[in-house]
Amino acid sequence: MNKQIIIGSRESKLAVIQSEMVRSYIQNELPDTEVSLLTMKTTGDIILDRTLDKVGGKGLFVKELDKALAEKRSDLSVHSLKDMPMEVPEELPLVGFSRREDPRDVLVLPEGKDKLEFDKPIGCSSLRRILQLKTLYPQAEFKSVRGNVITRLRKLDEGQYGALILAAAGMKRLGLEGRITSYFTTEQIIPAAGQGILAIQGRAGEDYSYLEGFLDEEATYAALAERSFVRFLDGGCSSPVAAHAVLDGEHLTLSGLYYEEETGKYRTGKIEGAAQDGERLGITLAKELRGF
Repeated sequence: MNKQIIIGSRESKLAVIQSEMVRSYIQNELPDTEVSLLTMKTTGDIILDRTLDKVGGKGLFVKELDKALAEKRSDLSVHSLKDMPMEVPEELPLVGFSRREDPRDVLVLPEGKDKLEFDKPIGCSSLRRILQLKTLYPQAEFKSVRGNVITRLRKLDEGQYGALILAAAGMKRLGLEGRITSYFTTEQIIPAAGQGILAIQGRAGEDYSYLEGFLDEEATYAALAERSFVRFLDGGCSSPVAAHAVLDGEHLTLSGLYYEEETGKYRTGKIEGAAQDGERLGITLAKELRGF
């Protein structure tokens, strides 16, 4: 009998493209298996009139997918790792991470423009980005922009914003690389933890060995280091925390950003060490930046 595998996904175009990447891989590995997508709108996709920190943070993008997984309506979920809460239910573990797409943030100007003008706000919903952008563009005004990438681009081209700041990974996966005006280095804007990596979530105790060739060791080391830094600082959506790990063979360099809500100041720092010590390095850097 043909086995069936159902992949849970948000219904945005980007989420579906990302889930299709996993679906194609499984289909090639298991040609006799029927692999399908179960798409759904998450609470985070529905509530678009407020910033995420006001409505409950990153959990809003996974709640419905978690429920489908727990109720066995789906067999695994595909997420953008940067949208995953730091605490994941024990019964629904992350079973692996994809190879990382470009982790940088990018500047996108309205169609036909080639120069950033400051007469309109820059559309950006992330405090992490805004903090770092204020150093680069002290004269700019920033305004929240929610909705999927396509919706945001439409708002930009309609003249509501002077520019958008988006993730390179999403633009590239959507085939919109041509809309990118310029890239910020990961030193100029430290990315969100997990940016560019897909996380696959499953049910505890089930066999996901068929995903082995899709998963990436380098991205796994980076993801564990970045997430341990953020988890230690308790940085969800409301607290701007950034972390980015770069691997060179067995060597890992982790950059982090910590924001102090009381003073409104932020600090950045770096730590280096062995890739397999990534989680410990993340905690060490978090303690340093928090002033322990």
